[in-house]
Amino acid sequence: MVEGSASVPAIPSSPPPYVLPAPGLAATRRGFLARHLLLPLLLAVAASLVLMAGNGDQWLADQLYRWEGGHWAFRDAWWTTHVIHRGGKNLSTLAAVLVMLALLRACLDTRWKPLRRPLLYLLLAVGLSTGVVALLKSMTQMDCPWDLERYGGLRPFIGLFEPRPVVLGHAACFPAGHASAGYGWVALYFFALQVRPRWRWAALAVAVATGLLFGISQQLRGAHFFSHDVWSLAVSWTVAVLLYLLMFPPAKATPFKEETHA
Repeated sequence: MVEGSASVPAIPSSPPPYVLPAPGLAATRRGFLARHLLLPLLLAVAASLVLMAGNGDQWLADQLYRWEGGHWAFRDAWWTTHVIHRGGKNLSTLAAVLVMLALLRACLDTRWKPLRRPLLYLLLAVGLSTGVVALLKSMTQMDCPWDLERYGGLRPFIGLFEPRPVVLGHAACFPAGHASAGYGWVALYFFALQVRPRWRWAALAVAVATGLLFGISQQLRGAHFFSHDVWSLAVSWTVAVLLYLLMFPPAKATPFKEETHA
């Protein structure tokens, strides 16, 4: 092919991996885990102490419930149920399909070869995050606010680590499932770290903002407490970090070089 005849610009090649000596590699991994895993998990635990152990969840839900007139006025509203809930789920699914198509293109087009592993990572991270959240929802057996006597429902509040009476039936509200359709995309931070590091914070902001939008709309409907969203984000972030370390260990891969400006 004659140079310059391609209509699609070639994807820049990744720089050759720089293999750290063993002590440096261990220090790099420890530092990465401390910043990206340990600190976020500590923040999630601290938030849980305030929200769950300190009844912050109920306090926030009380304010929303009172503001909505003593009932969940937005539970069946068009913009919460159809636009944000159903539309948000469809948007997240569409984004996953686009990533799949991009991955297929990367497998077929050698110019996209550097994107194969990052795209595979992104697809796996989003799928695993939402899957783990769904699994935890089925195991934790916590009620939604709208099911509780405190907010016009029929069930008493049962804490996360309290035994649940069989007569209360099944519950699946913790962590927040719909919010994970947004928070699962925090993996975009690590995708950008491999492809265009300068975009990582913008990518993370988009994912967190989407998760917040999904989560707050569900709180307004009475479907979740705030801690449910906190742990949806925590699970999604933890999955993204661990999968990133598995697929991009420091000794085997480094991010694309930042573009230089004249």
